[in-house]
Parts: sequence; structure tokens; C-alpha cells
Amino acid sequence: MAKPKPDYILFDKNTQAIVYGYQTRAVQRMLDFDYICRRETPSVAAIVAPTRSNGYHKCFWGNKEILIPVYRHFEEAVAKHPNADVMINFSSHRSAYPTTLDALETDTIRTIAIIAEGVPERYARKLAAIAKQKKKWIIGPATVGAIAAGAFKIGNAAGTLENIIRCKLYRPGSVAFVSTSGGLFNELNNIISQATNGVYEGVAVGGDLYPGSTFIDHCLRYEANPNIKMIVLLGELGGTDEYAVIEAIKAGKITKPIVAWCIGTCAKLFASEVQFGHAKARARGDLETADAKNNAFREAGVIVPNSFDELRRVIRETFEDLKAKGQIPEIVEPEVPPVPEDFAVAQAKGKVRRPTNFICTISDDRGEEATYVNVPISEVVEKGYSLGDVIGLLWLKCRLPKWASEFIEMCLKIVADHGPCVSGAHNAIVTARAGKDLVSSLVSGLLTIGPRFGGAIDGAAYYFRKFCNEGKTPRQMVDEMKAAGILIPGIGHRIKSVTNPDKRVELLKNYAKNNFPQTKYLDYALKVEKITTTKRGNLILNVDGCIGVLFVDMLNSCGFKAEEIDEIIEAGTLNAIFVLGRSIGIIGHILDQKRLKTPLYRHPWDDILYAIEPARNIGEQGK
Repeated sequence: MAKPKPDYILFDKNTQAIVYGYQTRAVQRMLDFDYICRRETPSVAAIVAPTRSNGYHKCFWGNKEILIPVYRHFEEAVAKHPNADVMINFSSHRSAYPTTLDALETDTIRTIAIIAEGVPERYARKLAAIAKQKKKWIIGPATVGAIAAGAFKIGNAAGTLENIIRCKLYRPGSVAFVSTSGGLFNELNNIISQATNGVYEGVAVGGDLYPGSTFIDHCLRYEANPNIKMIVLLGELGGTDEYAVIEAIKAGKITKPIVAWCIGTCAKLFASEVQFGHAKARARGDLETADAKNNAFREAGVIVPNSFDELRRVIRETFEDLKAKGQIPEIVEPEVPPVPEDFAVAQAKGKVRRPTNFICTISDDRGEEATYVNVPISEVVEKGYSLGDVIGLLWLKCRLPKWASEFIEMCLKIVADHGPCVSGAHNAIVTARAGKDLVSSLVSGLLTIGPRFGGAIDGAAYYFRKFCNEGKTPRQMVDEMKAAGILIPGIGHRIKSVTNPDKRVELLKNYAKNNFPQTKYLDYALKVEKITTTKRGNLILNVDGCIGVLFVDMLNSCGFKAEEIDEIIEAGTLNAIFVLGRSIGIIGHILDQKRLKTPLYRHPWDDILYAIEPARNIGEQGK
């Protein structure tokens, strides 16, 4: 357990907080503040994120990465981190009450900052009463938080790191302040840093009508703290919390110099009652006006400027008077360690350059809408791009003519399925029956695609194009492939033959003859077929071969250069047609098995030849 702090100290260099809500930017800002203050331990002990699983959040401590534990439940976080006595509550206004109540009921939590606006007033009053009863502290609701210079800050309080360094908040000064407004919290840091030796502590109590702690609560803390030499109070019209401070001054409970100003003196210029930005910022009677409060402060001996514009001058004069009396200690400026700039920020400023690890030339998701080769997806849908058009954009980086897009779609339809017995469907069915999910089952089927199953499309495109481009006759191709011991890809079928043609091949050939500008490679392949079928009737141009040669005809007709076609074939693009199309059928088989609720498959014994011989005896172990 951490060493107990005096009652008047809420935060010091050992204070740690549990952040409720996955507010990663606020956490990083707290850690950056810790780093320039030269804290030994991070001020964030843990993060509670109810919608996430337990784990870790990676963030920076200077230029090194550290891990902050993330818990799903608040109870687990406080149990694991008993040294954390602050809870920074980023819950919404709907959840702020129960989450704060949980913190108030936790022994180790002493201070809770409620950031949310709009917490129902009855709940805010109840939370404040419980906190008083338990001698705990609430800052907020509707607050930006608080800062103890050189020690601890809540969330986004005090703004950017540049502003924090400019205001010298990396070390304590001699002036403490309390304000209603979170927006003016940063302005007070700036004013005080310029007019004095700096801020010791600052708190924004929040703009709601019933804050968890009020001006008087913090002013009494400041009065009791010997390191604080003067107090600045920035109130506003609405409410009567300022009068509690006035009564304490009159009673002698607060003796340190106070500079105070209540914003909203312009309200009297309006013909009717005005509601300003905060829920509390509306005068419901004469006592709640800014003018009445400022006058009451003056009558109590508080130093009150004539306007907000004079606030800086009055603070400076008050501070200089204390300094002249020898009440202000000398401060030695510490060296502030530089905090590395986040890469994204530095990159946006053009300060750094970093080589990329990936290159993408087909799609872009960085803008308001993702694009396919600079074509917005909405345009793809609204202008009726076909699936073949999308494949043309993403695979070939071009808008194909209609006949080519329709050919690609025709191929997908033709190769979508070939029954349950082929290796891809068979594997997928067995995997699905083993209870595996759709993706695992699909992958098990796709992994069988290769030279013996589907891979002939690439091979057919390569070899038929090669021999045709070399000017060799179909007879030369057949002879040379035979001499090399290579079966001609795309030639041959288990069932179909010259007398029993494959209807799918006929459809492809007829479509090409009627729609393609030219079919140079198909014509060459058909001449090869005439030679191979003289040997055996089933050595026909099969569907893989037909798709392969027609795809090359399509690319050639579309004006692709020879080297571009080489790259397309070598990349496996043609085989991808089979992969994409057959995925449709494999998924169908998987869903079919799931729908039928088929059990685990076990292959029958009578379908396996068990040819097992006795093990050979080898070496000493065989004796």
C-alpha cells in the first residue's frame, strides 16, 4: 500500500490512477506528463474497459514502449492494483453514477474524477453526499480534471505537452487555483505561469449545478498546504458556492491571499435571463449574478480585478507583494527531458520519412470511401459494374470491355462445382463433418488445388501460348512435349471424348467465336486437339485448357503487352479464376453438410488395401 497522504494532498509523484474507459489518448498524455516530470512510475496503473477482454494496452514511456494492464471489470483492477487511489471516470453520463458508486465503495480509491457532462442532478447530489460521508473526493461531473504540477494530472487536463511545458507545469510553483470552467482551466495555467513562479495545483470542479466538490473544499486544502502561498479562484454566474469561500474568509479559516473573479458580468446587458454554456451558469436570483459575487468578494477583502482582462496584472501584483515579503521560495528550473514526437504527428508535419513495408496499387481505404483502382465503391454499385468488371479492376487494374467481363463470369459459373467427389469438395466435406467452421473447411478444400486439380489452367495458357508465339506447328508442340515427358496441360478428360463432348467447353468455344475479336490461341489449341484425339478419343481440350487459352486470347485482344501477359500468367492469375469459382461450390458443400447435420466421417475399412509387412530388424534394437 502507498504511504497515506496528508488530508490536504490529493495528488503527488507517487499517485496512481485507474482509468475507467478505453481512453488511450488521455492515457498517453498522462504518461508523457509523467515522463517530463521525471516520475519513477507511470501514473496510470490500469485501464478498465468493460467491452474488452483482459489484456494489455501498449503505450510509450518516453521513447520506450510499456504495457498497461487492461481489465474488463473494475473490481479486478482495484484488487490487482491497491496502490491506485484515484479513479478517472470516462463513463458516459448514463453510466457515470453506478461506476462512481462502485469506486466510492472501494476502500483503496480516495479520489474520483467524473469527466462526463449531463449526469442527472439527483445522482450527482447523492454521489457528493456519499463522498462526504466516506471522506472521499469527487472532482466533477463535467470537468476536464485537475493537475498537480510536477506530480500528476488527470486525463487531458492542461492540454498538449507543448502547452504544459510552456506553462512550466513539469515542476510545482507557489500558486493554486480552482475554477468552474474546464475551458478556462488551461487559460489559468497560462496566466499564472506568466504572472508568478507557476502553478502548484489546479482543479476544475465542473460546470454542473451540484459538483462533487466545491470551491470551499479545495480552498481549505490550499490553505492547509504550506507549499501554497496564494490562491486564485475563477467562478461564474449561477449557484452560490462562492459565498462559502467568502464566509470562510470572514471567519478567519482562510488567511492566504486570494485573487477571485466571477465570469458572466455581461449577463446584465441582456434583456432576459441568459443560460451560458454550463448547466450551472444561469443566475436564478440577484445573489447568483457575477456582479453580486464579485462585490461580495471585495467586501470580504479578496483581491478582485475590475475585469477578466485585469486578472493577469492583479495576480502578478499580489505575487510580487508576497515575494517582496520573503514568502516565495526560489525555484531552480529542472531540465525537462525531451519527449519524442509521435510518428503520426511528425509525419503529418513532414519531419520524418519512413520506407513502407507493403505496396498496394489496386485499392485505397484511406479516404472517406474505399476505392478499386481509384473507382469509388459507390460508383461500382450505382453504375452497375459486374463481378467481372470488379475482377478486371482488382486483378488486371483495368476496366474490361463487356465481352471480356462476361467471359470471366462465365468461367466462374462453369468451374463453380464438379460434384462432391473431387479432392477439393471431398476434403471440405470431411472437414465440415469433423465439426470445423466454414473458413477452416473451405481452406482444407482449397489446399488441394494445384497441378493435378485446377492448376492446368495456368499450364495450358503458358504452353499453348509459348509454342504458338514461337511459330511452331501443333505437331511440333505434341512431339516436343512428348519428348520432354510432359503431359500437355488442358488436354484429356476422364469421361468426355470426341464423341461425347464436354458441354462446358462447347459453351466457352461458342461464346468466344461469337464475341471475341480474335481467338488465335484457341484455334491453335483445337489443332493440337485434332492430333491428340487421333491417338485416343478422350484426349480432348478440356475445360481447364479452354479457359486457359481463351484467357490469353482475351488479354491479347484487350491490348495487353506480351510482357504483361507473361507476368499475369506467372502470378497465377488464371488459376485464380478456378480458385474463386470453385470456392462457391466448396462453400455450397460445406453449408450442405451443416444443414444436414452429418456426423464425423470415418473411411470404410473395405475401401483400403492394408498391405502391411513385418518390420525389418536393423542393428542392435532388432535383436
